[in-house]
Amino acid sequence: MVLDDLGSSLRGTLDDLRGKSRLEEDDIQEVVKQIQRSLLEADVEVDLVMELSDSIKGRALDEEPPGGTSARDHVLKIVYEELVELVGDSTELPLESQTILLAGLQGSGKTTTAAKMAWWFAKKGLRPAIIQTDTFRPGAYDQAKQMAGNAEVDFYGDPDSDDPVQIARDGLEETEQAEVHIVDTAGRHALEEELIAEIEEIDSVVDPDTRLLVLDAAIGQGAKEQAQRFEEAIGVEGVAITKLDGTAKGGGALTAVNETDSSIAFLGTGETVQDIERFEPNSFISRLLGMGDLKQLSERVERAMEETGAEDDDWDPESMLEGSFTLKDMQKQMETMNKMGPLDQVMDMIPGMGGGMMDQLPDDAMDVTQERMREFNVIMDSMTDHELEEPRSISASQVERIARGSGTNTERVNELLEQHKMMDRTLNQFQGMGDGDMQRMMKKMQDGEGGLGGLGGGGGPGGMM
Repeated sequence: MVLDDLGSSLRGTLDDLRGKSRLEEDDIQEVVKQIQRSLLEADVEVDLVMELSDSIKGRALDEEPPGGTSARDHVLKIVYEELVELVGDSTELPLESQTILLAGLQGSGKTTTAAKMAWWFAKKGLRPAIIQTDTFRPGAYDQAKQMAGNAEVDFYGDPDSDDPVQIARDGLEETEQAEVHIVDTAGRHALEEELIAEIEEIDSVVDPDTRLLVLDAAIGQGAKEQAQRFEEAIGVEGVAITKLDGTAKGGGALTAVNETDSSIAFLGTGETVQDIERFEPNSFISRLLGMGDLKQLSERVERAMEETGAEDDDWDPESMLEGSFTLKDMQKQMETMNKMGPLDQVMDMIPGMGGGMMDQLPDDAMDVTQERMREFNVIMDSMTDHELEEPRSISASQVERIARGSGTNTERVNELLEQHKMMDRTLNQFQGMGDGDMQRMMKKMQDGEGGLGGLGGGGGPGGMM
């Protein structure tokens, strides 16, 4: 995730404050130094870094922790609030008819972002259309058309035209039934007068409600100049940050937001059209600090269940709490997990499961887990319906047959069966629990017994506010 190194170093520093009832100036200085180091390494501009760190230091020294609040939680609250202030509000994008213009250099991810945004608006009940005006990059039309198909939204482009302004004009007419028009423009390898002139013309014809600057999370210090030029040319109301699924630092994008006095609109977190998040500062910083994001997690679960048909008649979640958890249930759960995206992203959204716990895992731990899930799925595809319904009845000879059919070995098949037993035992613990019992259990998790150290769930620092 963007600025993940900042989150890791901050969590480590704040953990050093555990058990302290009062903070010395040296303690605060160490926290501030970690913030400065991490932000600078993430390519955030120096002036912005100093402004943030000075504010945190001043508040930590001047403000008295509320009664019953530990020194660590008090500093975490301050860091949380200041980081939320740094990233700013989310770009205003009302769920109504509008036109959005995307700008940025070649390779920033504009075409992919256009499709992702269109998919997002479609899921909100609107009818979007993508208008592809890029006549500069070979293959831009084909890529945009394919991605619009993946997103199942309207599309307009003209591969035979070399006039992007006319394409924009015709596109608005041809897709007039659409409620949200997303106009994708051409980029260049560098800022050029030709690029600026072209986008100014398109902007004049399109007259967009919102202009978004699309930036690769790895942009670095070059973001400042880009932001300045596009701001001067057309004005920038928001920034879409792409490619956050890699090792990008992301600080340059924050610099661009500050430079244009705008805000962040969307985060691109993967390669498919579904890998997009509406930027919400509270949730973003909560995940950064290891505090989870239950709202985003809930949305992913709901989407994944819809896409896997988890509400079909052949899969009843309530039956799992009544003692009939089968391998079919387990397989459906695994399909749902795969639809939710990379496991490390999902874990970051669970309070107490991201942050420090994730830092302790080997770098390839999540990849191994995902590969194991795929392997388990192949094994279950080699089973009969009876074996899936009654896994405890599977004999040694059946294990050997399943291993041959799945191209694995008996050890892997037995590992799957053991995993099922463990999940079954876990679910048995929930049997007979009333709503009050469940609420008390969740409260324990949020009050620290689940690793939250007195903080609430995602979206904010809970009881600290």
